[in-house]
Amino acid sequence: MTGKLDLGLVRRVQNLIMKVPWPLSIRNLLLHPAGPFTIFFWAPTCKWLITLANIGDCEKPAEYISANQQFVIAISGLIWLRYSMVCIPRNWNLGSGNLFMSMTGFYQLYRKSKVPAEKGGFWGKIEL
Repeated sequence: MTGKLDLGLVRRVQNLIMKVPWPLSIRNLLLHPAGPFTIFFWAPTCKWLITLANIGDCEKPAEYISANQQFVIAISGLIWLRYSMVCIPRNWNLGSGNLFMSMTGFYQLYRKSKVPAEKGGFWGKIEL
């Protein structure tokens, strides 16, 4: 080390970006405890991909959807929605992502419940 305090890559990028004269609202977003320089921003943002994939699965015939997978998606969304409202700071990105994730999971379970028995029903064809 050269004697200077090594701040790390994220801190250096943050310092560089914060030198820009941002409007106050953008500046507050960037400096928020759950802002884009923290994992509390990027993890929920990536979690939205599960919701988007589930929305894409609405095009798929319901008999090909896994009831177990959709149950886990729906319940996981509810659990983490609750967590996002209890933890400090409140993470609205995490909350909204999990709300929509659980909604898409429950919608897929609804679609799966309408599959007739001849096509496998709710749990799919059981081989004996």
